[in-house]
Amino acid sequence: MTAHRIHYEAALAECCDAVGAIALLKRYRPYLELLPSMRRPDESLITVPLPIVKFRQVGSASSSGGPSSEATCLPCDLAILMCDPEWKIKTGVEMFVFIHRSQEDFSDLLSRWRQTQVILSRGYEWDLPLRYKHILNEGADNPYPLFVVFEETPERIKRGLKGAFLPFVQQEAVATEVERSEPIPSEVRSGDEADS
Repeated sequence: MTAHRIHYEAALAECCDAVGAIALLKRYRPYLELLPSMRRPDESLITVPLPIVKFRQVGSASSSGGPSSEATCLPCDLAILMCDPEWKIKTGVEMFVFIHRSQEDFSDLLSRWRQTQVILSRGYEWDLPLRYKHILNEGADNPYPLFVVFEETPERIKRGLKGAFLPFVQQEAVATEVERSEPIPSEVRSGDEADS
């Protein structure tokens, strides 16, 4: 696995909970200010890694007689949905995080945002984790993109994002841990065999 891929995976994993998402938003203050409550972060936002949205099919019905739905995975890496901690409902603020992938150039990264915009132009609702299924989850009108780049991300990508007036933050490289793999013995010997 390349160093960039490890940084990508680490950045995605770090942002999967409220604490990591808030740490990311602290690096781009205008979005942090949209957070309903800093004192109750776990109740103020929902993070959805590799999110799925559902569309209602108008005029068609499923075999059970109800309206059918179609689901699709968004091309963003993370969705951050803001919630009112008092009323336990989703607000209209939805953020879409795009983490630079090692094989992507500027047009690829920008295309993921454009594809997300096209997908979200239809009426949609979120496929939320089980613990948030009770929350009214219809889509919002104003999606907020945030791009995450790394030190090794080419300068042309950073210049392109700046030129397109798209917000981005530079993620610090995480210290990579060398995974130790202990050899598994081909035979498991009992204590008696070891003594003999």
